[in-house]
Amino acid sequence: MGLLGRRGRTVLAGATALLALGAVPAPAAQPQTATYLDSRAPVARRVADLVSRMTLAEKVGQTAQPAVVTMQGECAWSGGELTASCMQRILADQHVGSVLSGGGEGPVKNTPKDWAEMVNSVQKYALDHSRLHIPIVYGIDAVHGHNNVVGATKFPQQLGLGATWDPALSEQLGKSTAAAVNATGPTWDFAPVLDISRDTRWGRYYETYSEDPYLAGSLGASNIKGLQSSGQVAATVKHFAGYSQPLNGHDRTPSQLDMRYLQDTILPAYKSAVDAGAQTVMVNSGAINGIPAHSSHYLLTDVLRKQWGFKGVVVSDWNDVQNLQTAYHIAGSYADAAGIAMNAGVDVAMLPPGSVDGYIDGLTQQVHDGKVSMSRLDQAVSRVLTLKFQLGLFEHPYVDATKADAAVLGTDKDLAVQAATESMTLLRNDNNVLPLSTGLGKVVVAGPSADSVPNQDGGWTIGWQGIPDGVTDPGVTVYQGVKALLGGDHTDLATTADDAVAKTQNADAAIVVVGEKPGAEGTNDSEAPALSADQQALVDRLQATGKPVAVVVIASRPLVLGSADDAKQLLMAWLPGSEGGTAVADVLFGRANPSGRLPVSWPKTTGDQPMYYQQLPGTNGGPSSGYDPLFAFGSGLSYTTYDVKGVTLSDATLSRNGTVKAAVQVANTGNTAGDLVVQLYATQPVGAVLTPPKQLAAYTRVHLKAGETRTVNVSFPLSRLAVTTGDITGSGPRAVRSGTYTISVGGQTAALTVG
Repeated sequence: MGLLGRRGRTVLAGATALLALGAVPAPAAQPQTATYLDSRAPVARRVADLVSRMTLAEKVGQTAQPAVVTMQGECAWSGGELTASCMQRILADQHVGSVLSGGGEGPVKNTPKDWAEMVNSVQKYALDHSRLHIPIVYGIDAVHGHNNVVGATKFPQQLGLGATWDPALSEQLGKSTAAAVNATGPTWDFAPVLDISRDTRWGRYYETYSEDPYLAGSLGASNIKGLQSSGQVAATVKHFAGYSQPLNGHDRTPSQLDMRYLQDTILPAYKSAVDAGAQTVMVNSGAINGIPAHSSHYLLTDVLRKQWGFKGVVVSDWNDVQNLQTAYHIAGSYADAAGIAMNAGVDVAMLPPGSVDGYIDGLTQQVHDGKVSMSRLDQAVSRVLTLKFQLGLFEHPYVDATKADAAVLGTDKDLAVQAATESMTLLRNDNNVLPLSTGLGKVVVAGPSADSVPNQDGGWTIGWQGIPDGVTDPGVTVYQGVKALLGGDHTDLATTADDAVAKTQNADAAIVVVGEKPGAEGTNDSEAPALSADQQALVDRLQATGKPVAVVVIASRPLVLGSADDAKQLLMAWLPGSEGGTAVADVLFGRANPSGRLPVSWPKTTGDQPMYYQQLPGTNGGPSSGYDPLFAFGSGLSYTTYDVKGVTLSDATLSRNGTVKAAVQVANTGNTAGDLVVQLYATQPVGAVLTPPKQLAAYTRVHLKAGETRTVNVSFPLSRLAVTTGDITGSGPRAVRSGTYTISVGGQTAALTVG
């Protein structure tokens, strides 16, 4: 979702229910003659029947999505209990079709039960005051578990999940998140993010999966399948398209993306998510090549609808319809902005307090004036209603609030530990000091993130910018994880740098946990994304003691490490979530073998932006002018050793619409069982259009026992290697080029001819 700071200050205490609904109330009695009320009728018939009965005001209302704070307290940004007069205005008079809770916008008491009662109350008011008894669909940003709710298990943020290279895990996390979300009432999850990692200066970098389109797309598609598997929660592909490469690294600054780069690199991940069956898509808040995405008929209709066949709902990001007037100045009035967005392909406008009346009045006027056709409005309304029928809201509009706490509080901690553990990426282990022995006499745990659940969870946790001050959310910190493993007598928490150095001098080893404070876009944007000077100095001083020092980075992005880049033992823990401390301890002490692999490139200096391994070749020269990371995409160490013994193709010659099938022989040549991420790359040495030196074409995780050799089969369609043909304009069709390709895994290669 969009910039929740523009939704107002973080509101921890939202609203408790106006009507305390415990057990599921029965829907209001309805006439049984209308087709749209017949659950046995096909959805398309139900939708058509309902639309035919609706007034213009009822139709326009279905395209509006105000924040719940418009109905709480003072009905602006105050939060608080639901207010009857404002519910009347929003739900009855304006007939809105959906409501959302942005970051920090919840009930007065932040418990699952109170969330369920609040959503039930909004739903009941809407149904009771709707002439046609149309339910609302309630949206929320559940981006790493049900992260808005105190006591819910927080999974690793998406970038850490990218390091797992594990689509099956991503699907499990989607199922778990959907179960928790649905138990509290919302049925529309604004996740996952399919933007491509590009620039670590950008504050939302951690919300992406990877810099590689295929890796990001495959993980996102799996997550969507999990989120939607029950049929009770809709997933959202966001932010369509090209949101993640703002020109100067600051959120929502315009992007310049040439057509070839847009089509070949940026769009494929979104398409994978759409092809996975995502029911909704959220639009990029930014502008691309001088055109705001919310006004782009090309993106929202030509590409998304006509080329890709998307049938679901397109929702704006936060207040981005009005922004067409106030920020981008492509519309002279709010009404014109509403018309431009609707005609471009936006079906639902996400609205903060103060923007609802102008949108509804403006769109109504646009229809009256013929600037938005009734057929286009009916199309948007039909998509919204289709979603509601698909989610079963007409038959089952409420949840059982008495079951919410049990369904959410502390659930799936084992899954969270598994996800965090798989994400742990070991980048340096000089002299194989790790894993540390559990028999050590004393281990010092130090650093600003050593004992901080908020730092582990990051942004979008309880509040928009992270857990607000004064709020305690349960979790296991690194210090607590190590202490649980070794015992209190063997674990010592250092509170200052001097304390850490003094204690390390008399200890067997130190674990120093460095990184960043939590944040989201805007606040988390950084022109110099580097480890702070005091943290670099702490690492240097601890290493100078001569004792083993494991450096653990908990951060929203790869940070330039400065003087700390000589860390002898370096573990990237990403933003591992509420159970991250257990995962870090398990890896550092050998209870788990690290298997994470970098889903992004790690820059050496702050000037290396944007950085990604797909940098195209050129005649450039000089230090670091080419791809020159501190740690390359796909890197990661293990406590065992692996070898790729060979790669063979089932067919050495294929047509351009063929599928490459490869058999890869891999071996665990060490003494410890572990998971190997098999990465298959494709290269076309000669071609008329520049392509990266290598391109990830397929991957898989394989568990290998110590000494085990196995043949792993991987495949991919050649269409994955398609490029936009033509000259500089990128005006040609996307096509797989004929010629010779090199397929590589590890140091092994095979030749492929495409006819």
